[in-house]
Amino acid sequence: MEPATILHADLDAFYASVEQLFDPALRGKPIAVGGGVVLAASYEAKAFGVRGGMGGRQARELCPDLIFVPGHFKDYQRLGDAAIAILSDYTPLVERISIDEAFADVAGTAHLFGPPEAVARLVRQRVRDEIGLAISIGVARTKHLAKIASQVTKPDGLVVVPPENEVTFLHDLPVDLMWGVGPVTGRKLNEAGIRTIGQLAAMPGKSLESLVGVAAVQKLAALAWNRDPRVIATGQRARSVGAQSALGKQAFAAVVVRPTLRHLADRICSRMRAKELAGRTVTARVRFADMRAVTRSITLGAPVAATAILTEVAEELVETVKRDHRQERWISLLAISVSHLEPQSGLQLEFGLGLGDEHRRPGAPKGAARWQADRAMDRVRGRFGWEAIGFGDVVLEGRKSVPDAFRELAEKDL
Repeated sequence: MEPATILHADLDAFYASVEQLFDPALRGKPIAVGGGVVLAASYEAKAFGVRGGMGGRQARELCPDLIFVPGHFKDYQRLGDAAIAILSDYTPLVERISIDEAFADVAGTAHLFGPPEAVARLVRQRVRDEIGLAISIGVARTKHLAKIASQVTKPDGLVVVPPENEVTFLHDLPVDLMWGVGPVTGRKLNEAGIRTIGQLAAMPGKSLESLVGVAAVQKLAALAWNRDPRVIATGQRARSVGAQSALGKQAFAAVVVRPTLRHLADRICSRMRAKELAGRTVTARVRFADMRAVTRSITLGAPVAATAILTEVAEELVETVKRDHRQERWISLLAISVSHLEPQSGLQLEFGLGLGDEHRRPGAPKGAARWQADRAMDRVRGRFGWEAIGFGDVVLEGRKSVPDAFRELAEKDL
């Protein structure tokens, strides 16, 4: 049997811990980064039920002594980079999956640094000494189990799962810890009496399929028995680009939806144009106040990277969600992603034929005008900074619960 050589390293309560690092007076106190919306919470705040994405008012009701801090967003990126760089000192096989967590495979490095547990201890000590933050590490044979192990050992812990004990270790844990079991799926499983991974593993396939759907049943069944063939992927090219905005609890209304979607589309398209990319498939996700989420997608006839086009497509997708869920009055998150990316260094112009979708065809006269306007904005921002120019309904938006700096950090492949 292969040895356990995969590490999953995850900085503990990262954003809140950075704030407590910078201001020792906040240590040991319940704090939240944000204001109108909780962007991140310390462990002291989490003990009261405060969590990321929660509205500020609800958070204060749960924890009256909660302290809100605005956040040091540039430092989050700097410190996250520094922590992941320490992992890279011990192996070239590092796969970063967010600003504060990464996988690493240390197979073959024992002659240099010792066994995987020794490497994990070295990494944890160096992150503590050089950066001042706590990092939890799980070590296992598979990525899925290593990630679960790091969650179980939080905060500030290290767990090595021996190959001969991995199924026993896994089956006693809550099913909610599994990769792919979100709030909605977790609620369905718990309501059906499935609370541990072992109970899920013992459930007949047809019964499980009725709860999680055809697409997820094989994946979850395999992970429940620690069958995970995925390897560390280094330097992987993005297959999609996306952004999301936590809203706390806001009305499911155009006054909230439109400026938020335009802001997200602006960020996404700016990044695509900077990399000379465009995408054909647009996906919009709406999360309701009870944390249930719905997605809608469409594949366009031509790849797009124009902000106005992406905004309109996303608005239509969200409108279909609203029509299909008329009873939902509140939302807590909006997200857009663009996939099926392809190179686009310029536009292939088209003749104007008076077709109804010309404003969404990048090469048609109206579509080309939109793209050129975006390129002009890109040049202004490149010279004077992002805030130098923007779209009116975003710039003039009265409600700015999530700072732009945090939104930039949070944007990732969805």
